[in-house]
Amino acid sequence: MYKTSAISLSHVGAALLRGCRRAGMALALLFALSGIQPAYADVDVNSADEAALMSVKGIGPATAKRILDERDKNGAYKDAGDLSDRVPGVGPKSVAHLQEAGLTFGATATAARKDAKPAAKPAAKAAAAR
Repeated sequence: MYKTSAISLSHVGAALLRGCRRAGMALALLFALSGIQPAYADVDVNSADEAALMSVKGIGPATAKRILDERDKNGAYKDAGDLSDRVPGVGPKSVAHLQEAGLTFGATATAARKDAKPAAKPAAKAAAAR
């Protein structure tokens, strides 16, 4: 009697496990077919640090370093084409995939660089301040 109930319980546990797996697979299939994707925060290539760049699917440590080095050396990226032209190993296809993964170009070349000097005050404002 005890052997029969122990076997029955193991069969019930296995059936429950199979049911959970099937439900999980069905849920994953539902998300895949409906076009729902996990939420990713947009990362601006012109203001992001290395960790933020690496949070974008497709950017690893080496690519993040090349992006940052080029940005520090020659200023902000104007658009996707500018990024693919200036960063070795990142072509137009890669940039398109990175944009789909959340990479943006919000702060363009007009953004101030870290080492840039502040703009001079116009003469009219300087005279009014005296």
